[in-house]
Amino acid sequence: MTSLPGADVLDRLDRERAVWLCTLRPGGSPHLTPVWFLFVVGEWWICTAERNVKVRNVLADSRVSLALPDPCAPVVAEGVATVVRPPFRPDIVAGFRDRYAGWDISADGPDGPYVLLRVGVTRWLLSGRAR
Repeated sequence: MTSLPGADVLDRLDRERAVWLCTLRPGGSPHLTPVWFLFVVGEWWICTAERNVKVRNVLADSRVSLALPDPCAPVVAEGVATVVRPPFRPDIVAGFRDRYAGWDISADGPDGPYVLLRVGVTRWLLSGRAR
């Protein structure tokens, strides 16, 4: 794990509701999608239906990028994702429930069972200021 960004970025990671996640399709083209997330102790946690494209992409190539867009204060990180299947850590379940109006990630969703993408940051490219 790399060092954490500054307090201003950590505050944004605590406040922001969505991050843009970029995974790679088998042919190498990017798949970019906004996702709900938690940032806990230097790791991004993303909940998604197990059948989604982003999960298949991560299983084939674990490299990802994440971005909080803001032209004056962008936050961009690269990392390695792993797929985590239930049962999930209680603190992560509680974090999603508290942050997203009671969302229970331990129950199946409308598109089937949930999994978590656990992303360890390998590099912060931009951490709150445009260069």
